[in-house]
Amino acid sequence: MSTHPYRTIWTLSWPQLIMMVFHLLIGLVDVWVAGRINKDVQASMGMISQSLVFFLIVGMAVANGSVAAISQSIGAGLNLRAKRYVGLSVQLGIVLGAIILLIGYPIRNSILYVLQVPPELDHIMRYFIRVFLFLLPSYYMLIVSNAIFRAHKRVMLPLYCMIIVTTTNAIGDLGFGLGMWGLPNFGYQGLAWSTFFSILAGTIFDIIALFKTGMFSFKRLPPFKWVKKAGPYLIKVAWPSGLMQIVWHSGYMVLYSITATLPNDNITALAGMAAGIRIESILFLPAFAFSFTSTILIGHYLGEGRPDEAKKFGLRILGIAIVSLSLLSLGMWQIVEPVTSLIAPDSLVRAEAVNYLFFNMIAIPFTVTSMILAGTFNGAGATVYNLIIFSFTIWALRLPLAYVLGHEIMNSPTGIWIAMLASQIVQSSTMFYAFLTRNWQSYSMMNGKRRKIDAERIQKDISKLSGNIR
Repeated sequence: MSTHPYRTIWTLSWPQLIMMVFHLLIGLVDVWVAGRINKDVQASMGMISQSLVFFLIVGMAVANGSVAAISQSIGAGLNLRAKRYVGLSVQLGIVLGAIILLIGYPIRNSILYVLQVPPELDHIMRYFIRVFLFLLPSYYMLIVSNAIFRAHKRVMLPLYCMIIVTTTNAIGDLGFGLGMWGLPNFGYQGLAWSTFFSILAGTIFDIIALFKTGMFSFKRLPPFKWVKKAGPYLIKVAWPSGLMQIVWHSGYMVLYSITATLPNDNITALAGMAAGIRIESILFLPAFAFSFTSTILIGHYLGEGRPDEAKKFGLRILGIAIVSLSLLSLGMWQIVEPVTSLIAPDSLVRAEAVNYLFFNMIAIPFTVTSMILAGTFNGAGATVYNLIIFSFTIWALRLPLAYVLGHEIMNSPTGIWIAMLASQIVQSSTMFYAFLTRNWQSYSMMNGKRRKIDAERIQKDISKLSGNIR
């Protein structure tokens, strides 16, 4: 792989970039259709999307642990171990998705209370959260299976999955959300069920692909004795990742709450934030693709016992991402007004979305650094770095500063957007320092030692065999 490093990066990144484009289209169509219904639905869509991600945290944690364990096992040539980790990951995805549904459904109204949902949005949010909770088992399976494909470098399969999800969602949103093509117009209810059936369609595709490619079979389900020995590594990687996701997304929920309780124009601020996040996510597409690529390559190189090569690839991917996305951000700012008007037809919402984008586009180099290095640490299994750094910058810096600036000093959402920029600068600087100075490679399963022992043993076996032949 290292003969043409940039070709390797591109080969793994472009399918994931296109996959993220389709992922973006899902959000854009949701927000666009919601905006055509009314701004209450648009504001609700932004809030429920963040809430859904919160429920997916455990699945994303298992996915991160799976990529690290599977990719390192493949890099080390331990194919049976890789297959057993696949089986363990699938089992965990199914069981945990069902558990989170059973826990979340009875407390769904309490979650809306924590979000400080404005009274005029209450009936919409109650319907959204009921439908989305029943989506969880399917969504967990989709997240874990796509992570398994990435760990095997089969990055085209998640792309195909996302094409199916996006197409199904768009047809459902436009048809049942707006009543196009003579289909019944269910309004916001149509948006909720479009999401449900689109994810279900993608999950069915992934399950078929797992069996067809031979990555998963019931014969390779790990025995309990093996799980007791190998499972702790997956848990070691997954729990900081899951806790970090809780820190991150609960932080966003609190940020939504801070925005929702602003003394002036809180509904406009919420809708503008929802629209701004959707547009901002265009800039995150390559960042997510490069982050996924970093996770894959770091895992494989550390599995091979090559920590120096892993660090070099981390720096290469980071450099490509910062330069390309900074240029993309500058270009996008030139057309920010017409692009925003497509998502937010209401003039007040559009103005606030542009205000949000101004500060968050300035933050792009810092945000991208955090995303790429988080992917690097995930591939190494060093998820504890992400947990510590994200926890500090969100809860000790971003949220207190957002409240003080937004509610006490500026009395406007601009203070909240400034707090987001400041926290990204501190966060990315801290992560880069850890990448350069800390031994994060030692968190891998192999950490160079096992690979060296195996290589020496193989060399001795070859020498003995050669001696016997002579």
